[in-house]
Amino acid sequence: MTAHSDRITAAGWKIVLLASLGGTLEFYDFVIFGVFARDIADAVFPASDPLVSLILSYATFAVGYLARPIGGIVLSHYGDRYGRRAVFLWSVFIMSGATLGMGLVPDYATLGIVASLLMVTLRVIQGFCLGGELPGALTYVVETAPRIAPFVCGVVFACVTMGVAVATGVSLSVRTFMDPAMVPAYGWRLAFILGGLGGVLSFVLRRSLEESPEFERMRSLASRQPFTELLRTHFKPVLIGCLLLAGTGCFNGLFFSHLPGYLAGVLKYDPRQAVLSQTVGVIASAIAILVTGWIGDRIPPRHLLRAGVGLLLVLAFSFYSALETRAMNLTLLCVLAGISAGLTNGSFAVLLTDLFPTRVRFTGVALVFNVSFTLFSGTAPLVATTLIRETGQAASPAYMMMASAALALAGSLWVDRFGGNVLARGRSE
Repeated sequence: MTAHSDRITAAGWKIVLLASLGGTLEFYDFVIFGVFARDIADAVFPASDPLVSLILSYATFAVGYLARPIGGIVLSHYGDRYGRRAVFLWSVFIMSGATLGMGLVPDYATLGIVASLLMVTLRVIQGFCLGGELPGALTYVVETAPRIAPFVCGVVFACVTMGVAVATGVSLSVRTFMDPAMVPAYGWRLAFILGGLGGVLSFVLRRSLEESPEFERMRSLASRQPFTELLRTHFKPVLIGCLLLAGTGCFNGLFFSHLPGYLAGVLKYDPRQAVLSQTVGVIASAIAILVTGWIGDRIPPRHLLRAGVGLLLVLAFSFYSALETRAMNLTLLCVLAGISAGLTNGSFAVLLTDLFPTRVRFTGVALVFNVSFTLFSGTAPLVATTLIRETGQAASPAYMMMASAALALAGSLWVDRFGGNVLARGRSE
């Protein structure tokens, strides 16, 4: 795969898929917490009110997101100054250890508050490492294949989304083949242990990756203080990027992490059916992301993102109302939601990388991605559950989605003015 080719070679596919694999496994590790939130709440964060227990579990989920900006700043500093490859390797290795440890944390009945603190600490380590993982993968692939940047970014995020599907699939398998009484005690632990072992495999496979060609060409000109330089010279693109990712972040937090507990705990759907429907919806979303990436090589990605957030803005309340009233088949609803979000999730990544030059791209992508996902995704399950409790309206999470989609639509109006660092250069080569 070369910068002058519109086709991706077998060697190029290997690079892109290995770069994406870590994101797949790391997002599995990170999202599995939300998928098993009710079971973790019972085991590690018990309370007399089940909803309070679930809120404590989602608060721990959010804490992991709060660690992401810090991890992104630290890891992207090394990525922009010394290279992308080392960050790739060590982020996935350390996160795998944290995920494995989470599966082995004793329950509250055994260690009391210490068990809760251990879970929170390991969740922070997870978030710290994930702060550099996906931004590094996106930076790496657009620098390797700038001519087809929309498509390769679509591949990365489709693989990440499939990591969510694997997480929900594991949950479905656990709930299908394990005695229901055993799931709160052991089922969720098995899921974390599998994720940790999968991360070790990703570490081994990634050792064959070489440095990004574009970074190698400008290694001698690498910024010594990328974060300081980013804020001094690219502050407006950072703000625009945060707005741009609002819709994606909120949807992913609600659909990937909040939905299983919401369907089973609030709307009283059968937990197994809820997970099955969500898994089908996630797979549909991954396919839509791939298609969007392919279309993005032919239609400006900003138009695709606007169409996606427009759909989320218009249809969010109808989606939640249909869930509450059971007006439509649950699986069909999840598929339609996943496809609608595919337009946004398949176009935001290349628009984000396009905002920053090579010198500070890793740092810029990491800062925007982690701040946005912390604000709009990491807190989404907690805020949504609190809204439901305070308002008494089961469909109240729709208002979060609508507001976030409106912010993303506003941000998309500025990408032309401040972008051009990947897409324009790719077209000219």
